[in-house]
Amino acid sequence: DPAWMDQGVLDVVKSSYWSFIPRNGSGRREERTIRHDLVPGAVARARDGAALSPDELTALFAETRPEAIEDMRQAADELRAELAGDTVTFVVNRNINVSNVCTVGCAFCGFGQGKRSPDAYEHSEEEFRGRVREAVEFGATELCMQSGIHPDWTIADYERWLRVAKDEAPQIHMHAYSPMEVDAMAADLPLAEVFARLQDAGLGSTPGTAAEVLHDGVRERISPNKLPVGRWVEVIEACHAAGVRSTVTVMFGHIEEPWELAEHMRVVRELQERTGGFTEFVPLSFIPFHTLLGRTHGIEEISREDNLKHTAAFRLALGRTIPSLQASWVKMGLDTATEALRWGVNDLGGTLMEESISRMAGSEHGVRLEPEDLIGAAWAAGRPAAERDTLYAIRRRYELPVAA
Repeated sequence: DPAWMDQGVLDVVKSSYWSFIPRNGSGRREERTIRHDLVPGAVARARDGAALSPDELTALFAETRPEAIEDMRQAADELRAELAGDTVTFVVNRNINVSNVCTVGCAFCGFGQGKRSPDAYEHSEEEFRGRVREAVEFGATELCMQSGIHPDWTIADYERWLRVAKDEAPQIHMHAYSPMEVDAMAADLPLAEVFARLQDAGLGSTPGTAAEVLHDGVRERISPNKLPVGRWVEVIEACHAAGVRSTVTVMFGHIEEPWELAEHMRVVRELQERTGGFTEFVPLSFIPFHTLLGRTHGIEEISREDNLKHTAAFRLALGRTIPSLQASWVKMGLDTATEALRWGVNDLGGTLMEESISRMAGSEHGVRLEPEDLIGAAWAAGRPAAERDTLYAIRRRYELPVAA
C-alpha cells in the first residue's frame, strides 16, 4: 500500500527504528543538499593529495554524471601511478576462519552463528594444523586468521591458535584478529599488554576489519553490539603503537549515506596521518543475499559501475596517506577487480584458499585463486605483476610477456 510510504509515517518510524527504513526513495533518514558543483575542484585537489572537506567527499560518493565519474577515474588512476607505480601486487596466503560462533549478531553478516546452532563450527587443533600445512604446501607466506566473537574464548585461546600455527609453520606471517576480536579478548587488560602478549605468541600484523562504516549512527543501525568508532580507533592506535601494522577496510553498498562514507574516510585519513601504521585500504562491497540486512531492506548487490565509482572516490579521499588500494576479488569478482586496476587499485589481495564470511553471505565469486589467476589479471590490464609479502616487500616479479 503506497500510503505506508507516506513521509509522515516514515518520519515517525525513523525516530525510533532507523534500521528498518528502506534504502531507496523516500526512506532516506535525512535529506541533504549534494554540492555537485564542488566535484571538479575536489577531483583536482584530491589528485594533488589535498584533504577534502566533508561536502567535497560527499559529492564524490554521490556523483552519478558519467563525465564527472570519468574525471574521478582518471585522477584516481594517476594518483595510483604516482604512489604505487604500475606493478600489480598480490600475496599468496590462506584464510582460516577458526570458528563461526559469535555473540554479536550483525545484521549484515551471514557467517556468525549461535553456539548451539546446527551450523556452528569450531576447528579442532588437528583440523587447524592440517589447514596450516596445506597453506605451506601451497606456498603461502601469510596466514589470515579471524573468527566470530566466541563467548568462551579468552586471550589465552587467541594466543594458543597463534602458537599452534607458528609451531606448525615458524616461517609464516600471522595476520590475525580484528579490532573486534582484540576488544573482546582484552576484557579489562590494557591494550598495550594485549598486543605484547599476541606478539609474543607470534602475531605479525592485524586485519583492520570490523570497521564497516566508521560512523556511530550507521553502526547502531546495522550492528548495535559492535564496538563504537572511538573504541575501534583506540584499538588500532594501540596496535600501531606496539609496532604492529594493520590494514583498514570499509563496507559499502548497503544503507549508508554518502556523507557517512565521507566521515569514515576522514577518520581513516586522520588516523593514518597520526600513526602511519596502515599497509593498505580495502573497500568491501556489501553482499546482501543471505543476511538480515539484505532481507529487511530489499538491498540488491551494488552494481559494477557504482562499485568502481566508489573505488575511485576512496583513492581520491586517501590522497597520499595510504599508497596501496586493494580490490577484493571475492566481493566484486576477478573481472571487476581487473577493471578496478584502471580506477585507482594497485593490489589484488590474496589467493585465500578458503573464505567463509563472504561465501556465507552469498558471494558467488569463489574462495580460491591460483597465483597465475592474479598474474593473468594484471597482464590483462596491461600491467606487470609481483608477489609480495604481507608488509609489501616484493618476493617475485612477473613482467608482461613479450608479444611474438
